[in-house]
Amino acid sequence: MKTTNPVKTTIPTGHPLALLVKAAELDPSQNYLFGFHPHRVLVVGAFGNFCTEATGFSRLFPGLKPHVLMLPCWFQMPLFQGYIMTRNLVSSDKASASYLLPHAEGGRVIILAVGGPLEVLEAKPGTVSLQLWNQKGFIKLSLEHGASLVPVFSFGENDLFQQFPNPPGFWVRRVQEALQTLLSVALALFHGRLDLLIPFRVPIHTVVGAPIPVQRSPRPSQEQVDQLHELYVECLTQLFEEHKMCYGVPADQHLVLI
Repeated sequence: MKTTNPVKTTIPTGHPLALLVKAAELDPSQNYLFGFHPHRVLVVGAFGNFCTEATGFSRLFPGLKPHVLMLPCWFQMPLFQGYIMTRNLVSSDKASASYLLPHAEGGRVIILAVGGPLEVLEAKPGTVSLQLWNQKGFIKLSLEHGASLVPVFSFGENDLFQQFPNPPGFWVRRVQEALQTLLSVALALFHGRLDLLIPFRVPIHTVVGAPIPVQRSPRPSQEQVDQLHELYVECLTQLFEEHKMCYGVPADQHLVLI
């Protein structure tokens, strides 16, 4: 899929700690589902780019209003609930997404960190592992509402924090997976600068890819879901390969889909 020349915007300080890159134009009369990758610790790129104007989303994509989907459990916390609702964060349950996407006049964007909580446990500097093969709920949602799919990749997310070693099968990983099943939240053991929760000073480059047109199908078949999922994976992989060397990823590093 061909894209236009990227358009970039940086934060006002001029220091490229955050950068939003537009690889194609998005028609504000359409509704979109952004698949955000990777789902890492605190999902910094999604919050900074789509919940604030730090990187100039409204200037790059005029006429579009973003809504980042967040686990429902966070909306049960007093005070914090009020804050996140002012930041265009909405519950990731299907009812919330289904309410936003059918907007007749278009201009609605929902952003979903596709990998889910378990992908957080794969957040290691120098790796790009994505939980994607079995993630098809967002594909079905886009088909049901005819929302164009847009792959988004945020380079640098893996390097913001260090995690305690937790390879598959290790007791730490088994405990984390068990708690994730119970609490619906991945309890990653991580640290940043000075062994605190301050992220390392690494730039985040978030590339918004070209839209994949989706024909509305209120009751999509499994074959339709599988075909669109295959196309989405192809477009996401192409987006990563086209931009990786611009943002410090070695030429011999590729996406690992699990």
